[in-house]
Formats: sequence, structure tokens, C-alpha cells
Amino acid sequence: MDSALLVKEKIRNIKDFPQKGIIFRDITTAIKDKNALREMINFLTEKFIDKGIDYVAVVESRGFVFGSALAYNINAGCILIRKPGKLPAETIGEEYTLEYGTDRLEVHKDAIESGKKVIVVDDLLATGGTVAAACRLLKRAGADVKSAAFIVELSELNGRKNLPQDIEVVSMITY
Repeated sequence: MDSALLVKEKIRNIKDFPQKGIIFRDITTAIKDKNALREMINFLTEKFIDKGIDYVAVVESRGFVFGSALAYNINAGCILIRKPGKLPAETIGEEYTLEYGTDRLEVHKDAIESGKKVIVVDDLLATGGTVAAACRLLKRAGADVKSAAFIVELSELNGRKNLPQDIEVVSMITY
């Protein structure tokens, strides 16, 4: 069976969540399946194994699941991008707009050496606001952001158009 199809079959679709008219693509059911989890990690690894990536930057919280395993597989470091107040040392941050207000992402100020090759990993690309903010934050910290990678992309929300045009965007499954 095709790996993307195997994973897609394990994703739970929840109607009318978080509001009426939305179909929520819940990947927790795919993460708990050992075969689907292996296929998701293998997909990402195959995309980045020989790209000379120094760091995998992972977005809180489901990005942590995929990004840390990917970093291990491609022999890269792992950088945590968190919500405010979660990192213990000095941070820099980036605010971004949500449909219901604003939020902020932070990274340790000393997380990245200038010019290092970085990819950003999150579970899902919707509007692109969170990952666009992560890319801006990483670039301000000195990173050379090469790619953004996702397990699921919701193409009808056009999130790719909100990401930096100079990075590669990779997704395993598109709805």
C-alpha cells in the first residue's frame, strides 16, 4: 500500500470541529499507529536525508513528534519553537495573526549559529500563519531557512502563499 494512503486512512476526520462547517483532520490517530508513524517519519527522512541540514526547527506541539525523529535520522540538531513563557533562557519572539487575534512564537536567542541550514517541521499546513512566523523568527536569529515540511496540507486554505517564496514546501498528504 502507498505510504500516503496508509497514513491518510489512519487520520480521523471530525465534522464541525472546532466550529460548524469545519472538518478537523486529527492526526493523533495516525501518530498512535506504529506503521503510520513509521511512514510519516520515513517520508520526511527521504526528503531531507542528503540535504546537509544543520537543524530541524519544530513548532509546538505536534511538530515535536515528527521533527525530533527527523533530526535524529538526518543527523541534525533540533530547535524548539514554543509559545511564550515556555523556554527558560533568553528568547527572541515573533508575533503573528490568527483568525481570532494574535499569538507569539519564541526561540532561545542562542539557538542558531548564523548561516546554518534549517528546515521547519509542523504537523499541518492550514493558513500558514504559524510557520510563516516561525520562518521570520528563524531568519532573524540568523538561520538559512531552506524548507518547511508537513504531514498534512489543507490546500483550500492556501497556506503556501503565506510562506516565504524562497523556501521549498513539502507535504505528505493534501486535502
